[in-house]
Amino acid sequence: MYTSPVSPGRLLNIAAACAAAAGLSMTCATAQAAASNDYPAGKPITMVVPYPPGGSNDLFARAVSAKLGPMLHTSVVVENKPGAGGSIGAGYVARAKPDGYTLVAVSSSFTTNAAIQPHLPFDAVKDFTPVGIMAEGPFVVAVKKDSSIHSIADLVAYAKQHPTELNYASSGPGSSNQFATEMLDTAAGIKMTHVPFRGMGPATTALMAGQVDVLVASGPSLLPAVNSGKVRSLGITSAKPSAIAPRLKPVADTVPGYSFSLWWGVLAPANTPQPIVDRLNQAIKQIVDEPEMKKFFLREGAESATLSPAQYKQRVQDDIVLWKKVAQQSNITVQQ
Repeated sequence: MYTSPVSPGRLLNIAAACAAAAGLSMTCATAQAAASNDYPAGKPITMVVPYPPGGSNDLFARAVSAKLGPMLHTSVVVENKPGAGGSIGAGYVARAKPDGYTLVAVSSSFTTNAAIQPHLPFDAVKDFTPVGIMAEGPFVVAVKKDSSIHSIADLVAYAKQHPTELNYASSGPGSSNQFATEMLDTAAGIKMTHVPFRGMGPATTALMAGQVDVLVASGPSLLPAVNSGKVRSLGITSAKPSAIAPRLKPVADTVPGYSFSLWWGVLAPANTPQPIVDRLNQAIKQIVDEPEMKKFFLREGAESATLSPAQYKQRVQDDIVLWKKVAQQSNITVQQ
C-alpha cells in the first residue's frame, strides 16, 4: 500500500481544498492522487441507510458493504438512520466531512422525494457527490384475480371506456408506485383513481382481497401473490423484458415510450475528492458484477447495474426534473 510522509487526514484536507479552488495546480493534482492512493488508510467507512432495517435499501447496502470492506482493506459499518422519508439519514451524510468515510445508500425515491418535498434539509443535487448505482429493478403491473382485464391492452381499453372507474393502490401519496402508475395514465391517455395505503403490505393485501383493481409494485411485493394465483400480472414497467419476470412483456409493447425502473445507489457528501469517488465506484462496480451478487439482486427483484459517477449524477438530475413534471401533471403532492 502507498505510504505518504504526510498524514492521511492532511492529504484529504489538501485534496478537498484543491477540489474547491479554481484552477487546479500540479500540487493539487498530486495531493488528490496521494489521498486516493492512501484511502481508506485502515479507517472504517460508515454506510448510512436512511430507512429501517429489512427493506431493499438496507439489504442491498449490507450485501455490498460486506464485500466493499475487504476489497478496500478496511471495515464498512452499516448504520440505519431512518425517519422523515429518508431525509434524516441523507441530511446527516450531506453535513458529513467529504473525505469518503461517510456514505449513504439511497434508492430512486431520493429523487421523487426531492421533486415533491419543498422543505428537505438538503439540496439533493448540490449537497451530494453521486458515487455509483448498485442495481435497477422494474415494477410489475397486476390486477385482482377475478378481473376481466387480462392484458395491458385490456387495461387501457377498459380505462378509456370507463374513466376513473378503475382504482389503483399505492403505498402512499408521493410513493414511487404512485409515480409509476400516474406515468402510465399519462402515457396511455387514461385516468384511474388513486387509493393510497400506508405501506406496500396493505396495498398488496387490498389487491388480493379485490378491494382495488390495479397495483403497480415491485417484483418481491407482487410476484409471490402472482405465483400463488391470488392476483394476475399483466406486464412489467421496464422498457425491455426483465430477468426478474422473463415471461412478462413490457408495458411499452402496448404503450410506446413508457418506462419506469427503480434504482439503488451510493452517494457521498459534496466535494468528496474525485479520485476517492472513482475508487469507490470501481469497487462497487466490481462487486455488483460478481455472479453471486447478480443472483442475490435477482432474488430481491432487481438486476445488477452500474453507472460512472458522471452518468449517475446526470441520472439524479434528470430524474428530479422528470418527477417534478409528473407531479405537476398528475397533482402528486407530499403527504402531510
